[in-house]
Amino acid sequence: MPHKQSHTGKKGSTKNRGFASMDEDKQREIASKGGRAAHEKGTAHEFTSEEAREAGHKGGQAAHERGTAHEFTSEEAREAGRKGGQAAHERGTAHEFTPEEARAAGRKGGQASHGKGSSESRQHR
Repeated sequence: MPHKQSHTGKKGSTKNRGFASMDEDKQREIASKGGRAAHEKGTAHEFTSEEAREAGHKGGQAAHERGTAHEFTSEEAREAGRKGGQAAHERGTAHEFTPEEARAAGRKGGQASHGKGSSESRQHR
């Protein structure tokens, strides 16, 4: 395999060239411009909800593995859940709970908020 030559004609490494060698901010800037251009031309990939869910899952998993994932406070989690539920209701895609599902969810939430497991809560009934 022939050696790669730099623009000066000298044989050597190409580690300081190309997209992968740029810092993350520069890569992000270039990728963002490409994404905007693709949307303007109408050639951008439109994710299905399943593809978006999978991409979010993979990104979240990677962030947790790196230790860079956002740790939600209980208040942030509550607010995110409220917004998601509200949006689902507005779109007509919200899950409609049966009375039994609602009771089970209430029991589970009550047990979690009081730090009780299921066997312990049955003992105190």
